[in-house]
This record gives sequence, structure tokens and C-alpha cells, in this order.
Amino acid sequence: MTLRTLLLDLGGVFYQGDDLIPGALDALARLRASGLALRFVTNTTRQSRAALLRELAGRGIVIAEDELFTPAAAARDLLLARGLRPLLLIHPELAPDFAGLDSAQPNAVVVGDAGDHFRYATLNHAFRLVHGGAPLLALGRNRYFQEADGLSLDAGPFVAALEYAAGVAAELLGKPAPALFAAALRAAACPPGAAVMIGDDVEADVNGALVAGLRGILVKTGKYRPGDEARLAPGGAVADDIGAAVTVLGVG
Repeated sequence: MTLRTLLLDLGGVFYQGDDLIPGALDALARLRASGLALRFVTNTTRQSRAALLRELAGRGIVIAEDELFTPAAAARDLLLARGLRPLLLIHPELAPDFAGLDSAQPNAVVVGDAGDHFRYATLNHAFRLVHGGAPLLALGRNRYFQEADGLSLDAGPFVAALEYAAGVAAELLGKPAPALFAAALRAAACPPGAAVMIGDDVEADVNGALVAGLRGILVKTGKYRPGDEARLAPGGAVADDIGAAVTVLGVG
């Protein structure tokens, strides 16, 4: 099937910490010139959607609001649709994405990457709610991510702790959940077979995309570590970086 849409991760693919990955802006320009539909699918949950768009623009990565897909947006839609009142275990910078929601007497738990703001008392409150039957909504299950000084724990280990303690399975809203890939493809009116996902996370980005029926390319930047190729599901490809991935696809 002819390639029509690219789904792209952001952190670890276009930039790392405060630095752009070499060739990233040129690769983005080539993709824009190709006429392909671009959708940016990120599990980042340490800043609001608006703040992320501003930061990206400051780096020269200009993305339209309707091109960006985040698990926080998916979670907000779900909470409103089900009439749930969330206990939010999230980073304060993400709070604007949940503004206006009723959180009095919470009957659901939402977990993102709260970083240093994870506290035992809040985790224990979350445990009691989930143990009592409240749904556990995970913005991501990523184990770790790359920061300027090395790998850091992501939200996944905290989600796993609550799952283990309460004996439940979280409902996943970020990658590799098929729903997030599907939402991005619906917005582009594109079937999975005509799309490729490019990311630095072998599990969340590439294997998740393959399960959802897309093709996938793992880039050797960001959180990539030697040996990740061995964990690729059948059909996954590897490229040195985003520029090389664009070349592999024959774009530009």
C-alpha cells in the first residue's frame, strides 16, 4: 500500500534534552515538502499541550495543534465521556490539560510522569481508590526516558506498582495503546497499512505501531540502546536517525 502518513515521536527523535538531533530540522523540511500527512504522537506528560507546542516552535519544529496527539488529551476525553472525577498523579506542568474537570471526591486515578512530584501519600491515596474499584488510567507505560544526564524513570514503574498493589490492570491511553495510533490515523483519514511510525522506543513506538497494523522504524537516537533491535517485532526496521529514516522511506 502506498505510504500516505507518517506518525512521528518527538523527544529522542527530533531533539534530546535542550539540543536538536543533528539533521532533524532538515528531515522535517523534507517531510513537509513530500506532501505526506504528518502526525506527531508523543507520550510526553511533563508539560501541557500548549507549552509543548511553544517549546517546539522555539526549536524550529513548527507543528499545528491538530497534528499533535498526546495521552493527556485522550484521558481528558475519556474522563468527560464517562463522567469520571480524577485523582491526578501528574506533573504540575501538565495540569492545564485537565483544567475545569471535576476532581472532588475522585472516582478514578490518572497516572502520568510526575517526576519529583510523586509522593507516598498521594500514591497511597491512589492505591486505596483503585483497590476500591476506581479505574486506573495510565498516560503511558514507558519504563524510562533519556535526559541530558542519563536515563530516568518514566511513569511505567509507578503504574506497575499500583497495578501490583491493587491487583488490577491499568487502562493505557498512551503508546503502545492501539487507540492513540488509531486516533492519529483517523485525523489523517489514513488506513494503518498506509502509515509508518518512527520512534526511539522499541516497545512503545515501533512494536506498538506494528501491533496496530502500521509499519515501524526504530531510530538509534534518544533512549535507543544497542541490542534494542533484537526486541523488534517482525516487520520493524532500524535507521541511524530521523534523517536516515526519511531516506529509507525514499522521501525527499
